[in-house]
Amino acid sequence: MLSIITIFSVFILSFSTLISPLYIFFSHSFPPIASVFHIEGKIPTNLGVKDGKLSPCPVTPNCVVSENADSTHSILPLSYEGDRNEAYNNFLKILSVVPETKIIEQKEDYIRTEFRSKIMGFVDDGEFYFPSDKNVIEWRSSSRLGESDLGVNRRRLEQIRLAFEDFNQK
Repeated sequence: MLSIITIFSVFILSFSTLISPLYIFFSHSFPPIASVFHIEGKIPTNLGVKDGKLSPCPVTPNCVVSENADSTHSILPLSYEGDRNEAYNNFLKILSVVPETKIIEQKEDYIRTEFRSKIMGFVDDGEFYFPSDKNVIEWRSSSRLGESDLGVNRRRLEQIRLAFEDFNQK
């Protein structure tokens, strides 16, 4: 069953060529009206690494995680060869070119981002953990609102995977 937010998102996205100019106009001329199209949601309280693991996904299908997940939510971790610090720095470079991405938190073994949808302003939380005992990046991406994300979180991480692999082959 599709949620109202999902149906509304698909409706808005299908008219993005009409909405985009209106959004730009209203965001500069009438900021309160533009804020209607900025749906963030609350920052989840379960973000971060706890006991060497990222949090599991909720039951809703709008999340993927590389650790301890069922088949609906599972995504392979991102493997790399060589030095963890080099992988970390290369990964930051990749994140810097992902559209509508803001790095919120950086530690030596962890990065937290917010991915924002262009028109509606929906926020997805991205987490990337670099464990010291293996050459992988464990990752998690989850929508703050709604039930379905129409596969956006999985596709985004798979695109990041391709970019990272391509970047490291050069």
